[in-house]
Amino acid sequence: MRPMIVLATRNQGKVREFREILQDFPFDIRSLNDFGPLPEVEEDGETFDDNAYKKAVFVAKALGLPAIADDSGLVVEALAGAPGVRSARYAGPQATDEENIAKLLRDMAGKTDRRAAFHCVISIAAPSGPALTYEGRCEGELLHAPQGNNGFGYDPIFFYPPLGQSFAEIPAVEKNRISHRGQALAEVAAEATKIATWLKHRLLEVKPAKPDHSEFEENDWSVGK
Repeated sequence: MRPMIVLATRNQGKVREFREILQDFPFDIRSLNDFGPLPEVEEDGETFDDNAYKKAVFVAKALGLPAIADDSGLVVEALAGAPGVRSARYAGPQATDEENIAKLLRDMAGKTDRRAAFHCVISIAAPSGPALTYEGRCEGELLHAPQGNNGFGYDPIFFYPPLGQSFAEIPAVEKNRISHRGQALAEVAAEATKIATWLKHRLLEVKPAKPDHSEFEENDWSVGK
């Protein structure tokens, strides 16, 4: 049986993307939907890195299992980086994707600079607290109206010039290759063996038995936080 890692979300669209991209990852990826109720993590960080780290560490400590979390958002040039870390709640705390899109389009009315970028930070944490960080970014433009029926979030109004389509029109396999989250997860997948060794070492740290350091060299890693 493969070891378990918990994806710190209940968003089924995000769970599907993680599992598709990390299908060869040497962990059984679960989500918060596989566990009982947990308090909501307040995403009050000033950066994507702050929020991803906070979510991953909270879930890892609460469940006693390795956790992986991401904080992603849309950064719009004409809005000084908004909605940014508030992307998921741009139109309010319980806003739907449609409500967030509608507010963003209203705020962009009359603006000619439509440049925007999706940004993603992924944090992988052990129950003892340290975490690894991976990042991805995808640049595009904002449409004036939604196009396409795939994806989630701001995908219908995010136009990707190299393919001439919105993220909601691009097939999932192609989107996973080029998206901000896809780029960050590709880095995770490429370092899967090292991540597994790092997590094993960190998990042994919380056990009473003396850990075996033979498979891990501290200098092999740049550990965030």
